[in-house]
Amino acid sequence: MSLHGKVALVTGASRGIGKAIAERLGREGASVVINYYANRQGADEPARAAGVLQAVEKSGGTAVLADADVANPDQLRGLFDLAEKHFGGLDILITNAANWRFASIADATVDDFDVVFRTNTRATFIAMHEAAHRLRDAGRVVAISAGLALMPRPGTAIYGASKAAINHLVRVLAHELGPRQITVNAVLPGAVNTDAIREQPVDIDKFIAGEIAQTPLRRIGQPDDIADVVAFLVSDDARWVTGQSIGAGGGMF
Repeated sequence: MSLHGKVALVTGASRGIGKAIAERLGREGASVVINYYANRQGADEPARAAGVLQAVEKSGGTAVLADADVANPDQLRGLFDLAEKHFGGLDILITNAANWRFASIADATVDDFDVVFRTNTRATFIAMHEAAHRLRDAGRVVAISAGLALMPRPGTAIYGASKAAINHLVRVLAHELGPRQITVNAVLPGAVNTDAIREQPVDIDKFIAGEIAQTPLRRIGQPDDIADVVAFLVSDDARWVTGQSIGAGGGMF
């Protein structure tokens, strides 16, 4: 229970990587604000989020659900308000919620760019701004970036660029919050077996086989692989690690 007494906010926590992170932090004893956005994913999203809450509580942690669109600045700030009102403060921020649109630069639209950057980059900036004012000393910030920020694959320019910008925000914020002993890091997943991958308009079996072939560990990532890295970064064991963009792609990049 290394996070006993700590309060964590995890955005996009009802499924995939965010779900695994919220549940892992709960197992470590943290109180968790579980953010989800019902309007984006559909009618089953509240039930998914409730399942995460139950898993956290079953493992000995405490949690509260928060339906909010992180692309909406007021709703995003409301998550910090909720953490303070419900748990008395905030120690850990995990920015995980993301949006994606894949197209070549020639075919992508300005709307594609705006949608992705609004959710991925602007929301991360606003969350970091709030964290700079509200996080308690010796806190932790972990931004979920992406290996595509480093890999110039055709069709991924907008998504990759939105994540590359996050990596730079992390490096700068680490310097700005370092005097308060707050660490700031990014985790860059490779291909991870989540709904997000399976919702892409591609031959999924062929895609996964291709990812495995490029990965030294010869398997696709699982959400728990990423959650374990995050759990380390928010623990006291990682007190000397800050300003880093840590690859978690099985050696792919």
